[in-house]
Formats: sequence, structure tokens, C-alpha cells
Amino acid sequence: MTKLQINIALDYRLDSPCALLVQLAAAATHNQTVYHCNLQLGPSDNRTVVPAHDGIGTRIWTQQSEYLTATYDARVSIDRPNPNWSNLAATPLAELPGETVCYLFNSLYCSIGAFDPLVSQQFKGLAGGALIAAMCEYLGAEMTYGSDTDNAQLSAQSSFAMRRGVCRDYAHILISMARAADIPARFVSCYAPDVLPQDFHATVEVFLEGTWHLVDPTGMATADEMAIIGIGRDATDVSFLTSFGSMQMTEQRVNVHRA
Repeated sequence: MTKLQINIALDYRLDSPCALLVQLAAAATHNQTVYHCNLQLGPSDNRTVVPAHDGIGTRIWTQQSEYLTATYDARVSIDRPNPNWSNLAATPLAELPGETVCYLFNSLYCSIGAFDPLVSQQFKGLAGGALIAAMCEYLGAEMTYGSDTDNAQLSAQSSFAMRRGVCRDYAHILISMARAADIPARFVSCYAPDVLPQDFHATVEVFLEGTWHLVDPTGMATADEMAIIGIGRDATDVSFLTSFGSMQMTEQRVNVHRA
């Protein structure tokens, strides 16, 4: 069992009053317990809590005028194994549960067609967990971690063409490759203690042998030490902050360590 202490501080200036959708809190799940959670949003106390994508985690609607400050402090206990998923078999398409099917298709940042040729040629003869493991190894060899530009709007195809990206890009590329191989894959936002530099982290869940398995293509986090915030088709569904108006970040601090 792993216990994480999470401390977040955000400060944004708004160009005009607008609605904001916030998803900062670690989710309460069957293998993840959240203790001592304290989430503060201001200066307005206007807020509405709604379920997040697929009912994992929560989002908060808030209306702010000139600026938004947010702090989040929590302790999370994670009772999740870190199994060797690389030897697991793929689930036949006809046996996939209905709720997994949407994770076989294109989404805003993940294009299956862009990776079809690569997957069929580079990973010939591989399937299931062995295929996912080979894809992660391939990304580790081909990609350089880091970004010299604002890459928040880059697709998986664009990031891969640059051979450079951050966790978000690695996740989008692996998701696209897995879906091209007919393996359901979804985007996961999380907190993890060994992410450098400390920040919100993005990783992937793949559906193998009838259940979801966490896979980090960057290699910075393991399943037993990830505090999941939420899941989605890609980063669109799990942004920690979505503004329905123009805003500028003035401060962001993320600190995650083992408690």
C-alpha cells in the first residue's frame, strides 16, 4: 500500500467573468481512498459538483470574475497492485463490454489512421500486453521527453512527428497505437511522486483480459503509486482546468510525495 501527500496551488487571471470547470481532486475508487481532502476555490464561492467522465472522480463548475485561486491538499492511500501486464492477452473484440467500445475510436487528439501503418509494420506478430510493452519500449527509444513550445493543442500525430513531447503527448501516442491494434485505451490524469518536474501527470489505461491496466509510457510512474484524478478519451475529457473564456496562469505549484 502506498500513501501520497498531495499539495496544489493555482492562480489564474481572467480577462472577463467566465465559467470554469475544475478537476483537481483525486478520485475515490475501490483501490484508492482519499483522506483529509481540502479543495478551496475562490474568490467566489459559487460551485456545483458534478460526476466526471465515466463516473470516475468529480468536476466542479465555478463562476469567477477577475481571477481564480485554487488550493488542494489531500492524503491518498493506494491499494493497487503493480502486476506484470505484459504477458496478458488481448480481449477479443466481440467480448468487449459496451462501455469500452468508445475507447477503440478516434478522438480529438488521437487518430487511429495516422498510426495504422506503423503498428502493422513495426509490431508484426505481437498482441495483447506484449504488444503494449513493445510500444512503450519503442516510444522510449524514439521520443525525447520535454517540450520547447506550448504543445497543449498538439495531436498524437504531430507530437510523434516531432519525436518530442511531455507525458500528455506520450499518452496520446500510446493510446492511438493501442486503438490502431484494436485494444481499448483511455487517457488517465493522475498524481505520482516521481514525476519530474513535479506536475499533473498523464498516463494510459489499456483493456486486457477483461479489465483495465495502468501503463505509463514515460516510465516515471507505476500503477501502485498513481493517484488517479479521472479518465477520458484523451486530454479533452480530463483537463484539470477548462475556462469558458480567456485566462492567464500566474502561478502553478504541484507537490506530490510519499507520506
